[in-house]
Amino acid sequence: MDFQDSPSEAAFRAEAVAFLDAHAPTEFGSYTSGDDQELVFRRHVAWQQELARHGWGALTWPEAFGGRGKGPIEQIIWNEEQNRRGVGHSMLQVGIGMVGPTLIAHGTEAQQQRYLSPLLHAEEVWCQLFSEPGAGSDLASLATRAVRDDDDWVVNGQKTWCSGAQHAEFGILIARTDPSVPKHQGITYFLLDMGTPGIEVRPLVEMTGEAHFNEVFLNDVRIPDSARIGPRHGGWAVTQTTLMNERMAMGGLSNLLHFDELKALVIEKAGGHPGALQRDELARVYTDLRCLELLNARVVSKLGRGVIPTAESSVMKLALARLMTRANELAMQALGPEALLRPGYWQNEFLFAPAFHIAGGTSEVQKNVCAERVLGLPREDSRDRELPFDELPRS
Repeated sequence: MDFQDSPSEAAFRAEAVAFLDAHAPTEFGSYTSGDDQELVFRRHVAWQQELARHGWGALTWPEAFGGRGKGPIEQIIWNEEQNRRGVGHSMLQVGIGMVGPTLIAHGTEAQQQRYLSPLLHAEEVWCQLFSEPGAGSDLASLATRAVRDDDDWVVNGQKTWCSGAQHAEFGILIARTDPSVPKHQGITYFLLDMGTPGIEVRPLVEMTGEAHFNEVFLNDVRIPDSARIGPRHGGWAVTQTTLMNERMAMGGLSNLLHFDELKALVIEKAGGHPGALQRDELARVYTDLRCLELLNARVVSKLGRGVIPTAESSVMKLALARLMTRANELAMQALGPEALLRPGYWQNEFLFAPAFHIAGGTSEVQKNVCAERVLGLPREDSRDRELPFDELPRS
């Protein structure tokens, strides 16, 4: 691996640093910060609008759609510099990082012209309507139905774990349009106006007391066929584009852990002299964080050689989940009885940490991916892949 910037990468980093030094907001916040979420959301919208005005809103999008036509290495450099200034992970990531690339890859010209510019400038916010109560890790088991009615589709079903749906004007939705074929077939991908009659958004209050996620109920919701992305019953291939972008985004969230702050907390609460067990655990957290950074560097190195990473995103997500759990358990141990007090930054981080084992694909699913693609183990039994969906046993 090459850890040094090439001359062109160094020039791009200098340009990014100059822009961020001049424009980065002093207050930002995140969905794990414990700050007022409506205020945080407005800050994220304002920052995206500022980025778009200056041409930094979507680096990897083609210039024809308002991006800069940059590659993944420049995106990672940009992420690193944003993270150093505390403006890393955006609440608008679904739109910029997932919807945008999917529309560019699979959308019609009319769809691209209608949606991409408002998305880029945060004039319209998007959410993801994929997971269901019975279709999370095995997303292809989704049961939400869409039935054709003249030029519309009538949708009924329930989605869950929909980040930011309470803020969104639009959503990306996958629904079953042909239950007579195997579960990975017969799925269609739609763009959904969240103001359509029949949609009910119910926030899911988490252990933190916040409601970042939502469940969304769809009752006879009508979607025009013009809002379909890709062919009828061919939405699974479009979905893979979205999921690939989601998993890579999840792998790069190590900026959510501020190691220096954790170390300072441990030292302070130990009166300046942490015990052997605390020192050992702090070293383990540092090691995990460094490993995650090295995994990221491995991905960068591959991309720089024109090689598409395979299981790296799954490995990175597993490492991230383990890191966040270990770090925040150490913070709780350091706080002692104070850990029971609410609100508090570290208390909030501890309560949110389990989400990293679920979001973007559960840890169990990522381990299966690693077992098959890294260790070469045989695939687990998947005979149900060939059965028609309406013949599958369902609870």
